[in-house]
Amino acid sequence: MILQALVKHYETLAEDGKVSRRGWCHAKVSFALNLAEDGRLKGVIDLKLEDKRGKKQVWVPRPIEVPEMVSRSSGVSSNFLCDNSKYLLGIDKEGTNQRVLDCFQAAKEKHIDILENVHNNIAEAIKKFFVTWEPERAKEHYELQEFWDEITEGANLIFCMGGDYAQDDPEIRTAWMQANESKSGESDGICLVTGNRAEIARIHSTVKGVPSAQSSGAALVSFNAPAFESYGKEQSYNAPVGKYAAFAYTTALNYLLSQREYTFQLGDTMVVFWAENGDKIYQDAFCWSVDPQPDNQEIMKGIFDALKEHQAVAVGDIELDTSQRFYILGLAPNAARLSVRFFYQDCFGSILSNIAKHYERMEIVKPSWEERKYLGVWQMLQETVNQKSKEKKPVSNMAAMVLQAILSGGKYPTSLYSNLLIRIRAEQGRVTWGRAAITKAYLIRNSGMEEGEKYMGVNEENHDTAYVLGRVFSVLEAIQEEANPGINATIRDRYFNAACATPASVFPVLMKLKNSHVKKLETSKKSFKIYYENLLTQLMGSIEEFPKRMTLEEQGRFILGYYHQVQKRYEKKEDK
Repeated sequence: MILQALVKHYETLAEDGKVSRRGWCHAKVSFALNLAEDGRLKGVIDLKLEDKRGKKQVWVPRPIEVPEMVSRSSGVSSNFLCDNSKYLLGIDKEGTNQRVLDCFQAAKEKHIDILENVHNNIAEAIKKFFVTWEPERAKEHYELQEFWDEITEGANLIFCMGGDYAQDDPEIRTAWMQANESKSGESDGICLVTGNRAEIARIHSTVKGVPSAQSSGAALVSFNAPAFESYGKEQSYNAPVGKYAAFAYTTALNYLLSQREYTFQLGDTMVVFWAENGDKIYQDAFCWSVDPQPDNQEIMKGIFDALKEHQAVAVGDIELDTSQRFYILGLAPNAARLSVRFFYQDCFGSILSNIAKHYERMEIVKPSWEERKYLGVWQMLQETVNQKSKEKKPVSNMAAMVLQAILSGGKYPTSLYSNLLIRIRAEQGRVTWGRAAITKAYLIRNSGMEEGEKYMGVNEENHDTAYVLGRVFSVLEAIQEEANPGINATIRDRYFNAACATPASVFPVLMKLKNSHVKKLETSKKSFKIYYENLLTQLMGSIEEFPKRMTLEEQGRFILGYYHQVQKRYEKKEDK
């Protein structure tokens, strides 16, 4: 299903002229080797472009359409017209050696073979260059000295004569296509993607753009050991994909990964997404829905409201087709390969509807200073992370599973909830509105807690022991703070974790502490004393006994009750 969807997307992109045709690809090229008619190296042309990365201006390689590049992890295999310095110049940082000379020889043979019957100026110059170039004397060429370090660090190079690039020459293009389409001796078979009989690809092109994967590219489909083979089918013959399909899916995936504004990372997972018709407005709307920013939260509110009321969904003047097929793919690095963390497809309206329901479950009373209406998926996952650590990344598998659960409307992974509780305990009961919102959403979706507005704020009608105990703990903390203005550490810092997990061992102690705090209020803040004692009496009336232990779900209700009561208290202060 993944490869079929990518092949179909390639065909959509090809119709719009956004991707290369079969036999060609886009490569990041840094320099052009400017040749004279006799094959002599006249100079090196810097092709890099200035680009803004964050707040900095940096020079980056120029994307150029070149002949399709080979997949290589080891061994010697040359590209045509575009390759690194080992193949086109026979040099590396140290100069040259036998291994590098073998690379240059492979490039020489390939270029002379393909260009054998092409006799125009630039083709003849390339052939003469390979015949006359001496890698051992490369350092003597002043043309290379200025860019030596960059050239020998693996930058892609191409050939040109003046302002004419070799890969743009019509005769050379024709020679390349003829060589590329010639039979390579590879077997025919039924392509598992298209269902047609086709020449099966032995090795698939690599995919670039997944962080922490090999910078030269990683394979989505690859077999490199007998343990992975079936019935003697070696390499990618074990998963028969036709050459056209292999080219199409890798081209489409590389294009998607190159569109940085339409990708985002969750843990180690890079997420790409696309609409079947290739229209970018669907990608924009999806980006806004999973990662709402201050400038698009009102747009998303309008979309979600329209879905809820079964009205037409529009972004500005553009009406969205809610039946449009939409795909989301999560990829993670795995040595020289890519792991598929998840693949989800559905009509766009259903995906947006599931995201909207997730945000509804997350709705909860917020601090007055909080301006965000929606807590995006990445911000949500950050609530499980220690913000003081160097690596502020959520658990990788958990991040991918959370996104998949939101998109499909399924239950949240248990790891999300357990990691959240661990983080709250580690920070001595620090319950932010994001953590409270996640707790509420988890309890509603996974534990069947009642939905609706009752749990937006304090639910006075809820007499569940765990929830009430959370409220009681908040009241006891408030009494302590009123009795000791400016106190640095409250009972939350010392007792929250135990009160949440083993109430029977802690609450009797807290009630005794409360008595001493109340005495301080008798003279200075008598009205507060009366208010808090009445509130405690009311809350304690619904508790028969303090539980010895509370389950993880009960701990979640305790946290929710505590948070609600804290916000109720601040709400009253603001009213005053």
